[in-house]
Amino acid sequence: MSGPLFPRWTNTVSRASAAALLAIPAIALGGLMAYVRSPFVTGQNRPLEQPIEFDHRHHAGDEQIDCRYCHFSVEKSPSAGIPSTTVCMSCHAQVWNQSPYLALVRQAYFTDQPIPWVRVHNLPDFVYFNHAIHVAKGVGCVTCHGRVDQMAAIEQTAPLTMQWCLDCHRNPKPNLRPQEFITSMTWQPPADPQEATALADKLYSENDVHARTSCTTCHR
Repeated sequence: MSGPLFPRWTNTVSRASAAALLAIPAIALGGLMAYVRSPFVTGQNRPLEQPIEFDHRHHAGDEQIDCRYCHFSVEKSPSAGIPSTTVCMSCHAQVWNQSPYLALVRQAYFTDQPIPWVRVHNLPDFVYFNHAIHVAKGVGCVTCHGRVDQMAAIEQTAPLTMQWCLDCHRNPKPNLRPQEFITSMTWQPPADPQEATALADKLYSENDVHARTSCTTCHR
């Protein structure tokens, strides 16, 4: 009498094969989801080389220049605005006016050409974002852009993913601050939790903030 058609060990092989068939797609999907949320895709923590060595540590940190001096349209436009060479030369016509580091600024100014800055925060075309409404509602610059006063070269600190945006839209209160501190890099809410909650509730009401999560809020 012959033995069994399939040895007993083939049961183990079949179970392992079935488990692998189920596990491999799950692992692949999980790996893909992790990858698209990683800095390799989101662009986080990558200082980009700019045509001019503009150091925010000096301008926003040492000199305490308000963000709105250069990003002039942040309170009234969807775009924060990129400073024109006229803005740059309003200072550098007197300060470092012979520096070779600013040769491209002077050239752009006298030839009436824009400086070819490299964009750092770049949302997809299908996402609508309005700087003005966020600033008006009390969301500070540092919330999305991080401590630019500590960056030699500007880098993207936030993931800017849909999940990251929705986390704030569902519960914006922790990210609200008084308007007089909207560009401050160092402002912090009160250390006492009750005071911090009371201030957040007050700002939420005074600024008429709404937790907007409708698709059409960002996708129009």
